[in-house]
Amino acid sequence: MSNEASRDEKTPWWEGVTRYQWLVLFIASLGWVFDTFEGQIFVTSMNEMMASLLPPDVPMEKRDAVAKLALGVFLIGGAVGGVFFGMLSDRIGRARTMIITILVYSIFTCMTAFSQEAWQMIVLRFFVAMGVGGEWAVASAMVAEVIPRWARVRSLGIFHATSTLGSYLAIAAGAFIVGNPAIQTEAIPDLNWRLAFGIGVLPALLTIWIRAKLKEPESWKRAQEVAKKDPTKRAGRIGDLFKGDLRRKTLVGVALASIGLATFWGVKIYGRDLMRGAAEREVVMQNEGSSVDSEAVLKANFSQIKKKEMTGHFLVMTGGLIGMLAFGPISERIGRRGAFSFFFVGGFASSALLFGLLTEKSVIFYWWALPVFGFLVSGIHSGYAIYFPELFPSRLRGTGGGLCFNLGRVIAAPVLFLTAWMQQSMGFTTNQTAAWLSGFFLLGLVIIRFAPETRGEDLPE
Repeated sequence: MSNEASRDEKTPWWEGVTRYQWLVLFIASLGWVFDTFEGQIFVTSMNEMMASLLPPDVPMEKRDAVAKLALGVFLIGGAVGGVFFGMLSDRIGRARTMIITILVYSIFTCMTAFSQEAWQMIVLRFFVAMGVGGEWAVASAMVAEVIPRWARVRSLGIFHATSTLGSYLAIAAGAFIVGNPAIQTEAIPDLNWRLAFGIGVLPALLTIWIRAKLKEPESWKRAQEVAKKDPTKRAGRIGDLFKGDLRRKTLVGVALASIGLATFWGVKIYGRDLMRGAAEREVVMQNEGSSVDSEAVLKANFSQIKKKEMTGHFLVMTGGLIGMLAFGPISERIGRRGAFSFFFVGGFASSALLFGLLTEKSVIFYWWALPVFGFLVSGIHSGYAIYFPELFPSRLRGTGGGLCFNLGRVIAAPVLFLTAWMQQSMGFTTNQTAAWLSGFFLLGLVIIRFAPETRGEDLPE
């Protein structure tokens, strides 16, 4: 078997990874896939959901504001869950806590399908997010601790990149379930989006596998033994993250996560709207000169436009998948700081161009532009899975990673409220809003200057 001492640059990174280590990566990634599905199914169905849960006379601007409120609550719920379950994983174990988080987001996603009013949906989204935020913190810590150092960066990049598969599932559900008029019935006219949420209970079955196959990492076990002998090194204490040299690491981690999550919900998410807008313009132009008004034309072509919207979402996510897989190799060559800087610059440039200067292009244009955009704005996200476990010792790894990633959600949440205000009070279009918010990427270049470099280092014990 390969070991660290005998390896050279020509040795494939996967050589020497054991069957059990692959299994850990697979199960953690599968949980993250379903995790992402739970988050993205709302994005792909929120227009239809708002039309169902709000009175018909509520204007579109109001519906959009309620949707953004739900997204903001989701981010806050993710923060609460990420911190709580991260602490719990440091105290009771990674595998045990992963089971709890998957059950939480599965059950509450399924319950969302039975919402009758908007406030019920919003409350349930909070609890869904608790499980979603917790699962990432636990799974990333476990993969980092189980996979050997030479394969850790690539494995964590793969782990986070599998989120794209969850987005693909949500896109498919949006295109073929939510956007399928044949699923609607007279008894339940909004059955399509409810069915999409109902299938969210399926990830609960994964917990049976986790229970049977996964064991706690050796580094976690060692940390528990140390804690028994030394009370000052107890596991899962948030206060310890703000002492000594950990304070700087924690603050940098929170700031980096805030940039990524603010731009995800304030910039990246609107990538799909570029394709939808192009599809709507083409449909209206094709019917120009007819006696049918534009609104009726758009309604008649709802299914076609919805599929184009999901195609745009797919293209952004595909580019994002490649970007997240690329972060690991890039960071191994130019360091973690260099990789973050590269994607910050690329994210700003691509967002400013697409939303500010190159608007109202054709559907064909977005077929190649959106994957490039997705690559540049999404690559930083796998950096969190790679970088955060490298910042904290075993007794605080789940707590630290969970706090950084999910406190970033809290800080990013006001961005959603800002977008609603910019569109309602200032009359900004979604393109104008996204263009202005792309400036957050430039703030990331300032933050990364304070980040410690961890390339080539062992995980701190």
